[in-house]
Amino acid sequence: MSKAADTRHSMTPSPFVIQWTDAIARAAPAPARALDVAMGRGRHALALARAGFRTFGVDAALDAVRDAVASAAAAGFLVRGWCADLTRSPLPCERFELVLVMRFLQRDLFGSIRQAVVPAGVIVYETFTVNQRSHGTGPTSPDHLLQPGELRDRFDGFEVLFYEEVPAPDAVARIVARRPQWDGITG
Repeated sequence: MSKAADTRHSMTPSPFVIQWTDAIARAAPAPARALDVAMGRGRHALALARAGFRTFGVDAALDAVRDAVASAAAAGFLVRGWCADLTRSPLPCERFELVLVMRFLQRDLFGSIRQAVVPAGVIVYETFTVNQRSHGTGPTSPDHLLQPGELRDRFDGFEVLFYEEVPAPDAVARIVARRPQWDGITG
């Protein structure tokens, strides 16, 4: 694949993200806010903005944040981005109707991600499972690979709207989970 084709593919949002963000955008009260955690160059942040969300994104790489914000602006959308190490600067509590995490796993952030969504807000999360090792691509460290059922367990107490683990073309777990109106989580 040419570098240009690879770049186009890498900027194409996941169909899973499009399906769920569009459905959530239709149901969320306006103006709904969405956060893309570990947004990289912004392919999913742009999809959130296109779906009508007031979109925010965070990433540890400043150049990625700058590129994401600039790409959104070039497409006529506003994405508010910030650069942060989320282990040192936690996410704001109860600020977003939708929190999106794609292909990123840092286990010590699950509590912060759970708290960032407002009551009745939704988390859309997809990342690799240990079965990805059999593909010979992607992450190989156990620190970056989910165990079977782990993603579902991390959202215990949330209403699971969708959950699956698939072995191919990439071995990933996906969840769409709604935070209850009251779950005892406090900031």
